[in-house]
Amino acid sequence: MIIGLDVGGTHTDVVLLGEEGLIREYKVRTDPEDLFSTVLAGIEHIVEGIEPDRINRVVLSTTLTTNAIVQEKYPEVGMIVSGGPGIDPEHFRTNRHYYSITGSIDHRGREVAPVNLDEIHEIAAALKKEGIRNVGIVGKFSVRNPAHELAVYHAIKDDFGKIFLGHHVSGNLNFPRRIATTFLNTTIRPIHKKFFAAVKQSLEQKGLMIPIHLLKADGGTMSFEASLDFPGQTILSGPSASVMGAIAFASETEETLVLDIGGTTTDMAILVDRAPLLDPVGITLSQNRKRIQTLIRSLETRSIGIGGDSAVRLQDGILTVGPDREGPAMAYGGKVPTPTDAFFVLGIQKGDGLAASTAGIAPIAQALGISVEAAADRIFDEACNVILSQAGQMIDAINSKPVYTVHELQEGLQVHPKRILVLGGPAPEFADRLRTLSDFDVRAVPHWSVANAIGAALARTTCEVTLFGDTQREIVSAPEEDFSEPVNRNFSKENAVEKAFVLLRDKAVRIGADTRDLEMEVTEDLQFNMVRGFYTAGRNIRVKVQVKPGLIHGYQAIIERLLSNA
Repeated sequence: MIIGLDVGGTHTDVVLLGEEGLIREYKVRTDPEDLFSTVLAGIEHIVEGIEPDRINRVVLSTTLTTNAIVQEKYPEVGMIVSGGPGIDPEHFRTNRHYYSITGSIDHRGREVAPVNLDEIHEIAAALKKEGIRNVGIVGKFSVRNPAHELAVYHAIKDDFGKIFLGHHVSGNLNFPRRIATTFLNTTIRPIHKKFFAAVKQSLEQKGLMIPIHLLKADGGTMSFEASLDFPGQTILSGPSASVMGAIAFASETEETLVLDIGGTTTDMAILVDRAPLLDPVGITLSQNRKRIQTLIRSLETRSIGIGGDSAVRLQDGILTVGPDREGPAMAYGGKVPTPTDAFFVLGIQKGDGLAASTAGIAPIAQALGISVEAAADRIFDEACNVILSQAGQMIDAINSKPVYTVHELQEGLQVHPKRILVLGGPAPEFADRLRTLSDFDVRAVPHWSVANAIGAALARTTCEVTLFGDTQREIVSAPEEDFSEPVNRNFSKENAVEKAFVLLRDKAVRIGADTRDLEMEVTEDLQFNMVRGFYTAGRNIRVKVQVKPGLIHGYQAIIERLLSNA
């Protein structure tokens, strides 16, 4: 059996899957101030009365790290950054304890200026005096030669706790993003470690000695132990759970728009022949009007502030829904009307909240000069029209740039989805209304209210490896993997791909992959001749390989049972 758990802004969904399909499902209201208790309550309920040895895997998606970053609720860390000539690392300052140091490596990995260890020891003393425990170290071309990052590391490693090195964080060449990504990993790691250690301890107390996997932003998973070195990859795992929850039900030959309509937001994504679109560069986060650009690989998703609990207002005769949320619907004790209140008035949602919802929408109806039912109808239409408008903007934005699926660059592809799949609590009602307001073929996915948790449960473990070869220097290296070895001048791109696949297989197994899920592929292979005078002096080779994101081995049987029981 597999447990899938998705922490949303309003509810946390938990499912228990087995060969018979969906065995149990449970929703618990998310407490953003105490996510641990939220997760624990969900897991305890879903495993009640189940023999521990029948459960062999837990997959969690979480908003914990995202919340910490956006709200800037994280501990102080130190950053030691080496830029080299032509660039000032101060332009990319991330925090108060940020030090630019001397020393540089050029674009081919050759040392231009050495590290000054006296300077490093002075910085370490200053950081210790400030009570700093964890440190990030980044050099501009460390992915070509990590010698300077390693020199700084060995000079200070006995004085600090966890130290993150930029060349371990990503194999991509982007200095500002590597600084930001290393900083995020360093600063959220204590929060991440405390949270999941507590979850693991709780599971073990119940006799559940099982692997815990975390959903990443790219739709793959990684083991809990591996995530301690890359906590940043758990950022935005919620939207990726939505995508994974829709994949099995999407068209294999057409483009599909996925909408996960929750209480706080609606997450959107596009599937091309069941393959999610990928942000090829990395996640950009917003923090107090600042944009934090990272190298954290993610699916191409967009979140908008429209959900069942979005605030409804009437100002100067204009009706608006969202983008903010001021608590739950009035039906559940909230202070402002929401689309959920409109559902109560329209009879879509049943319960004791009808009187409160009617009272909340009545002033809007009076100001518009229409009945309460008509006002509720207008609110529902407005929410749907905003979603359709924002989806159109997302599609236009995707079509304005190269389209990458998680598998490959789709040269010249323009996406024009004709079908929408809807997930989330009110999915059937939204699907019906969206269908009447548009030309889309709109459907709710089976078990729509917990489909994202199902997606998390069925996601396979993924990872990637970037390999560099320099035949003039006669070396091949994968700095993220702490790998380098000498090669001869005949080393080719084909040799590099073969070597990269070996490293990828080892890495995937190390972070928890099932060998039956190891569908590996080349996502980038570049080779440039280096010329000196009139002669070719060597070749510069860059190869990137990955385990394809997708669903785990054997998922099809589970999906068929989900469909038959829907």
